[in-house]
Amino acid sequence: MAKILICDDESGLRSIIKRYATFEGHEVLEACDGMQAVEISLKEQIDIIIMDVTMPVMDGFSAVKKIRKTSEIPILMLSACGEEYNKICGFQLGIDDYVVKPFSSKEIMMRVNAILKRTQKSSKPDRKHNYEVFRKDGFEADMTAHKVFIDGVQADMAPKEYDLLFYLIRNKNIAVPRGKLLNEIWGYDYYGDSRTLDTHMKLLRQSLGPYAGLITTIRGLGYRFEG
Repeated sequence: MAKILICDDESGLRSIIKRYATFEGHEVLEACDGMQAVEISLKEQIDIIIMDVTMPVMDGFSAVKKIRKTSEIPILMLSACGEEYNKICGFQLGIDDYVVKPFSSKEIMMRVNAILKRTQKSSKPDRKHNYEVFRKDGFEADMTAHKVFIDGVQADMAPKEYDLLFYLIRNKNIAVPRGKLLNEIWGYDYYGDSRTLDTHMKLLRQSLGPYAGLITTIRGLGYRFEG
């Protein structure tokens, strides 16, 4: 059972999601604006936040920015806007997933459970990887310290960019299918909008700058890190 915070100014929408969440055995807290969500996240041990973007008092993006200063609580963002700019803004702030309205409560809970499963898995120590530090020319990825350096300058990347990059490095020189990446990084296999991967790959390549070419697109399959 997880403790879920649902933040949306529409009480009806909160009630619908809450009904599905409690049916699955989760505990649910509610907030009607971003400020309330920030306050609750500081007081309660929240496992995941479902956050709307457009709300009074404080919008979802501003709330995520404040929450990320003190916590890495998984955040699933809801929005009526499906523009890539809004998705990129959310992912750069460190959200875990982005769902465009209208949606089904079943879809929301599948995504929530996938995120919870992934975060629980990632919290366990993993000693099977051999490449904890990877260097090539002016590129360095320290997977133990969770840092990336571009020509000696530390890169500022979103959490999912690190996850995606480190997974590709640990499977370097192997063509990794899109479905495998979605399953390993986001915890779902092509469920919903697979463009989530495309958006993160675009952000990751921007962060890598002159070393973006280390990641090759394999048309019709996925991606490969050239090690």
